[in-house]
Amino acid sequence: MIELEGVPELIDPVMVAAFEGWNDAGDAASAAVAHLDREWKGEVFAALDAEDYYDFQVNRPTVFLDGGVRKVTWPTTRLSVVRIGGDKPRDLVLVRGIEPSMRWRSFCNEILGFAHELGVEMVVILGALLGDTPHTRPVPVSGVTSDADLARTMDLEETRYEGPTGIVGILQEACTHAGVPAVSLWAAVPHYVSQPPNPKATLALLNRLEDLIDLRIPLGELPEDARAWQVGVDQLAAEDSEVAEYVQSLEEARDTAELPEASGEAIAREFERYLRRRDGGPGPGPGSHATDGESGSYLRDASGGRTRPPRPQRPDPDPGSESGNDEDGPEGPESSDQ
Repeated sequence: MIELEGVPELIDPVMVAAFEGWNDAGDAASAAVAHLDREWKGEVFAALDAEDYYDFQVNRPTVFLDGGVRKVTWPTTRLSVVRIGGDKPRDLVLVRGIEPSMRWRSFCNEILGFAHELGVEMVVILGALLGDTPHTRPVPVSGVTSDADLARTMDLEETRYEGPTGIVGILQEACTHAGVPAVSLWAAVPHYVSQPPNPKATLALLNRLEDLIDLRIPLGELPEDARAWQVGVDQLAAEDSEVAEYVQSLEEARDTAELPEASGEAIAREFERYLRRRDGGPGPGPGSHATDGESGSYLRDASGGRTRPPRPQRPDPDPGSESGNDEDGPEGPESSDQ
């Protein structure tokens, strides 16, 4: 039984979820939800029972000292709520955790139970996959749904993916069967520099989420982190001629593929985002927070240090030879279809 004592009645709530693990290349998706939680000071109101869903030999608990007292943090999935102020206030329900080891159907049913009790209008699930995409170009982000009407009204791709899937795909299908509108946003992370963090992919996911739900998201230092990440990877790639040549081939393939579309639509979307930020669209401005009266006292993840980009991996002679670099998995390269 789900009890939500202390959670206020929410305004036009949207649930945004991300899970560490197979669906989270470069930790880009989980970092995006962590950013929302941090910037808007999300207050945790529920945590799923770790005993029900996690293999502790796969995802081990951690021990820490709190004022000299030893405590244990168990791997789990937590839900928090943030209230976004402005002319049209609304709420986000943030779901952040680790892909469960077992009982995926029960896991999804529990998440949907919270969505039902909170009156969630739409579920947006963030994911990231490894793909043949150059780090020097904008990060491709695909928006997919199983709902034909939603695909048409929100300019999304209707999923056609077949093959192995992760908790993102299972949760999206569970939402569809429950009659809850659901969308997955997938960022493609360069497979040759897959180690986390990847602030550029995180930023791309947040920009697409901003467009999807017509919300102005405070970005804080994320744009600067993304630029620093790209400069760092540029420098490291330049040290290896094979990697540099491979990146150039990816750039040429990407530019050739996109040239026919020379997307006036993409330019218009960027211009709309610029106007929204300049003119003070929905939600607080960049780098700002909801007031204490809007958000309450929040518990949040304090981790947020920046890490120097890792050395790019040498390109595999056959990038599709490993499952992590297979452009058809886990969710497909361009469409990431779930």
